[in-house]
Amino acid sequence: MNQFCSYFVAGLLAVLLAGSVLPTASFAGEPAAGRQVEMSTKVGDGKELRYWLYLPTDYKADDEKKWPLLLFLHGAGERGDDLNVVKKHGPPKLIEEGKSLPMIVVSPQCPKDQRWNATELAKLVDELANTHRVDRARLYVTGLSMGGAGTWSLLTERPGTFAAAIPICGRVDADAAAKLTDTPIWVVVGAKDRPELVESNRQAVEAIEKAGGKKMKSTVYPDAGHDSWTATYSNPEYFEWMLKQRLTGNM
Repeated sequence: MNQFCSYFVAGLLAVLLAGSVLPTASFAGEPAAGRQVEMSTKVGDGKELRYWLYLPTDYKADDEKKWPLLLFLHGAGERGDDLNVVKKHGPPKLIEEGKSLPMIVVSPQCPKDQRWNATELAKLVDELANTHRVDRARLYVTGLSMGGAGTWSLLTERPGTFAAAIPICGRVDADAAAKLTDTPIWVVVGAKDRPELVESNRQAVEAIEKAGGKKMKSTVYPDAGHDSWTATYSNPEYFEWMLKQRLTGNM
């Protein structure tokens, strides 16, 4: 059994036996491992991003071990000031359901009537990488709808920073995406989604491959509309692929 499936099984057993994931002891200034904790970080001009931070259940077992970090970007419907709605989809939903993930997971909330700001997100990732035991060669990003668009934007804003990405049904500029030839990207969309969105994702994959990118994967769910994320995040294969990717060279 691979590591990711082992974590999923452990999480399921925790739910069946205890009904929830129990928090572990934590020293001041750092959240307990094994559960999501509300945090906030200044990202410039007096603005703060509120987010859920999850540390793996055995984060404190080895003080020398560095962990992958996954940034999750929600869609437009989860914007606002109620951080709990961020748990509606994706990795924070899985964690809330009791599943254990073998990575640090940060799930910020975009303020009402705004869209994801790549510069602010980069500052958030840098802050967490500086304050926690993060493996900088294994930074990942994924998002759905508006968060999928935010994923593309962050990749182009910070090329060479992320080891892999899974943008789901997000708007994308194919010309900008064409520069991402060195980043492993798994693009996901539903065939019954808005035609212009499906086409832009197809064009992005084609542009990257035409420019020499050889690390692309693409899934088009034939019967899915805009919600192509539920099938994606419930399938461990996506996470297994992501965790195999890492940056090479000096970090």
